[in-house]
Amino acid sequence: MAKLKDKKREKFSVATEIDRLEERRVRCKNNLEKVDYRNRRENLSELERRELEEEMSIMNERIQKLDKDLESLRGENRKNMLLSVALLVVSAFVYYAFFYNEEDS
Repeated sequence: MAKLKDKKREKFSVATEIDRLEERRVRCKNNLEKVDYRNRRENLSELERRELEEEMSIMNERIQKLDKDLESLRGENRKNMLLSVALLVVSAFVYYAFFYNEEDS
């Protein structure tokens, strides 16, 4: 199952995946806030309160998992950016070496 998810992720860019996970995290945060508000404001029975607390703990776990995934994707995005900058520098050096050295000769 994990391999299938990884193959699906390969179809998207890292930035798109980061955006998608951030949107999911915001939705989870909003749902958590709604449940927390309901827990604080309404007079609930002990069973209902326990169910809400379980739901809140599940949402907190999801948010933590999304944070972990976002952190790893941001690290991957940082590596990709550094690789792009390195390739740009090498390209600029090669361009300078070939074209400006010909003019000096």
